[in-house]
Amino acid sequence: MSELRLAITDLCTSEILREAETAVLKIERFWEEGNMQLEMISMLTKPPVINGFVEILFNSVDKQVLKATILLLTELGSRDVSVIQTLTAVDSDVECIVELFKKGLLEAVVLVHLLRPQATSLVEMDLVDYLLTVLGNKEDNESKKMCMNPRTASLILLGDIIRSSNEARLVKIVRSIVATNSIEKIVVSLQAEHIEERIAAVIILLRCVLEDGKCRNLIAEKAELAPVLEIFVGVNDAERFEIVHLLSELVKLNRRNLNEQFLHLLKDEGTFSTMHNLLMYLQNTLQDQSPIVAGLLLQLDLLEEPRKMSIYREEAIDALISVLRNSEFPVAQISAAETVLSLQGRFSYSGKSLSRAILLKRAGLDRSYRAFMRKDKRRHNISADDQDTKEDENAGEEWERRVAFALVSHEFGLLFEGLAEGLKSRYEELQSVCFMAATWLTYMLSILPDTGVRGAARVCLLNHFVSVFKSRKNTEDRALSMLALNTFIRDPEGLQGLGAHMKDILKGLRELKKCSIMAVEMLKVLSEEHDNSAVWSSEGSELHLIQEICEHTKAVTSLAVLHSSDKLYSGSLDRTLRVWVISVEGIYCEQVQEMKDHINNLVVANNIACYIPQGAGIKVYSWNGSSKSLNQQKYAKCLALVQGKVYCGCMDNSIQEIDLATGTLGIIQSGSKKLLGKAYPIYALQIHDGLIYAAGPSFDGANVKIWSTSNYSMVGSLTSTSEVRTMAVSSDLVYLGCKGGTVEVWCRKKHSRVETLQVSSTAKILCMAIDANEDMLIIGTSDGRIQDGGRERRRRRRGEGEEEATDRRAQADLGRGASGRKRRRRGRGGRGGRDEEEAEVDGQEKEEAKGVGGRGEEEEEAANGNGGADLGGFGRGGEGGGGGDG
Repeated sequence: MSELRLAITDLCTSEILREAETAVLKIERFWEEGNMQLEMISMLTKPPVINGFVEILFNSVDKQVLKATILLLTELGSRDVSVIQTLTAVDSDVECIVELFKKGLLEAVVLVHLLRPQATSLVEMDLVDYLLTVLGNKEDNESKKMCMNPRTASLILLGDIIRSSNEARLVKIVRSIVATNSIEKIVVSLQAEHIEERIAAVIILLRCVLEDGKCRNLIAEKAELAPVLEIFVGVNDAERFEIVHLLSELVKLNRRNLNEQFLHLLKDEGTFSTMHNLLMYLQNTLQDQSPIVAGLLLQLDLLEEPRKMSIYREEAIDALISVLRNSEFPVAQISAAETVLSLQGRFSYSGKSLSRAILLKRAGLDRSYRAFMRKDKRRHNISADDQDTKEDENAGEEWERRVAFALVSHEFGLLFEGLAEGLKSRYEELQSVCFMAATWLTYMLSILPDTGVRGAARVCLLNHFVSVFKSRKNTEDRALSMLALNTFIRDPEGLQGLGAHMKDILKGLRELKKCSIMAVEMLKVLSEEHDNSAVWSSEGSELHLIQEICEHTKAVTSLAVLHSSDKLYSGSLDRTLRVWVISVEGIYCEQVQEMKDHINNLVVANNIACYIPQGAGIKVYSWNGSSKSLNQQKYAKCLALVQGKVYCGCMDNSIQEIDLATGTLGIIQSGSKKLLGKAYPIYALQIHDGLIYAAGPSFDGANVKIWSTSNYSMVGSLTSTSEVRTMAVSSDLVYLGCKGGTVEVWCRKKHSRVETLQVSSTAKILCMAIDANEDMLIIGTSDGRIQDGGRERRRRRRGEGEEEATDRRAQADLGRGASGRKRRRRGRGGRGGRDEEEAEVDGQEKEEAKGVGGRGEEEEEAANGNGGADLGGFGRGGEGGGGGDG
């Protein structure tokens, strides 16, 4: 004991660092021997001794001494709270310990945990990467001597940081966890000895799943549920909800069979009954938490075929309805409606609900579903054989019927009243999710056995579905309403309820029949289908609409096709630049760039976009987010971008060439002063094969002038008398978009007009673009639409001569229009070539006749979103002769 006192004295009073370090090592040896532990603790926990240890931490560079000091402080702090109070009395002491941890003294993390810094301080310490390093290390012998494993302390601290982080910081933390492959290491902590460590693991894994949905697949595969379920009773209510929330997210896997396997494990594992514990918790939980608890409990109850009576099911559904009907808590109402919708049980790989996409598919707009599933499989490298896929689809359909029957049968359709309450809300998000849930359950009534609840659905929801069908401009919302209305037209009372609105309903169905076979079938049921309403049309020489999608919320002012990547770029007055993928199935949006200015014109290259803002000059925008202004002394009207040079048509009738690399300015056409106060701008510019096509006012009978890019000389003109507002140039043709809604088609070589096409009688043509294969002409109009379309014409041999056959068009609506595909064909001479060509066309036409389009949209999040403006296209085909080019 006297040697210990002497060592303590040296620690506290010696001014020689080496003597103090030796004292620390002696004290550590006495501590490990442990012969005088109680008396030793009393001597070592005095403030002067603790301050002596802190001085060592500040001044020593000996790793062994520092480890010994940290070990002693940790052991003392775990036994006597006064030690922690002494250490936290001075902020610099805590900062010193944190810095030692960051420098590699990993044992210090246990002491940091014992010090319990404030949440804000903990976040500011920037410890995440260091904590993840500890999680990845193996336990050593030194760590085993401590009161707590450094790995345990690191996980608990990481949980505290995540609880206190804002959304932006949380995203960074989750990315770090995923990037360092720490998910599996955290999953192991679900089985930890310390309950606090298990709860921390639950919190961390839940945030990872919510921020990066793909994590749920690994967690569901690796997690041991029994240790988590065993602590459910002993933790507080907030921690219980974290556990339930994580478990409810882990049953949102992309395979129905995997979800049911996980639910069975959840139901059967653990010392106590999981369903009983959830029921007890549900009866006492907070209003905004009860939907998630009720959803999980209901799924466990429905694992088996529903019985006539189940207290778990009754309580769960009653809880959902109670929250839906309580308009004082709109956030809880949204959660309840989302829970009802998620019970359908269809999810993407990242856990996003596929309900909207699946319902649109059932309504006939299946393109968004197919596009999303292809993208999901490609992005996450999902592979499954046809047999597994078929079995999973069957399991999904069986589950959907089971859960829908339980929901709609409860209290004779009382859930419909709850959804109707949500539909009356002034909150758009609540209206939207309630509309989706109501559509799904109403559709399921047409599949399930009739138990007399259709009347309840009709009373609560029919008027709302009719209102949406009549008033909404969004094609998808109208299609969803149509899907629900299809249930009601199957019984006399439903037809009677629709009687007052029948005229509007028939009108809407005729509009939707271009894109949905369900609309055609409903028209037949209502005995209003006529012979001239076929999907195929014989108006062969006219340009015809093949796609129309709502995305932009304001006028589409510009279109550009980047031929090297088969992508379409659209600019709009809604201050967005959208990037579209042009595929065989159609056009769908893959990226949205928010801009600060209205986009009045747009040209793109591989890494930049140039556009005209609302004011002088032009903006050059790089895809990395930077931008700059050029030519600010001019008010530009139109642009063209070729090989690093921007061609600028201005309001004063001038045309300039700007080299983006050097900033050099070249004058192609000088400007003119206003005549009688009126400006004469250059409306459109196109560059093709070294020629500049410029559309402006006609002073000499030629609205379109053609210049050479090499010497700026004028080499020709197009003598159109129409007011040209936009142009598109292909290898053979020049398309002039005119003010009156027409498109003039000119031969590029002969400078002669081929034909005039009427595109719109009510909207102006603002922009045009041609795809890489020159098969499709895409047109943007002043009412926010982007249209693409095609024309096809074929000749058939009859005897010695040729006779023009009836043109046929495929129409499949993607937004407000119809879809088809133009095909350019070349004859190879002789009858054999023509027969082969016609066989190919016939095959394509049959294939197209089967498909009715839907709207192709983006991810996680896109297959279920709402649209805002329209996407579609025009294509123009030639005539196939006996030989030569068609």
